[in-house]
Amino acid sequence: MSYHLAPALQAAIFQHLSADAELGTALGGAIYDAIPPATPPATYALIGPEEVTDQSDKTGHGAEHRLTISVLTNATGFLPAKQIAARIAEVLDAPGLTLSRGRLVALWFDRAEARKIEGDQTRRIDLRFRARVED
Repeated sequence: MSYHLAPALQAAIFQHLSADAELGTALGGAIYDAIPPATPPATYALIGPEEVTDQSDKTGHGAEHRLTISVLTNATGFLPAKQIAARIAEVLDAPGLTLSRGRLVALWFDRAEARKIEGDQTRRIDLRFRARVED
């Protein structure tokens, strides 16, 4: 099993998203891996859950990561969240994601789900990606 590349993958995704000027303007740097304990900003991105399956073979270690990046906002309507979610997908689709350990073989958009959180004005879009990493 090759879960040992998970920290490098998360760090690379965080760095790549944080370096994008358009996302920086839209999110004001509010990209987290846990919901802030204090009052969260009105709009933020959350690098969230992941599922990992072993993809090792006799040539080496590898893994497929299915990870979720969420956009949460209390803005009226879904348009602001969809614009940010679309930009996240564009940024992760572009080349340039480099891991500090191992290598990224491929990164694919898998699916998205947009919903309003019950009893709240928060809109949430969960973007699901698949990433293949190897040693």
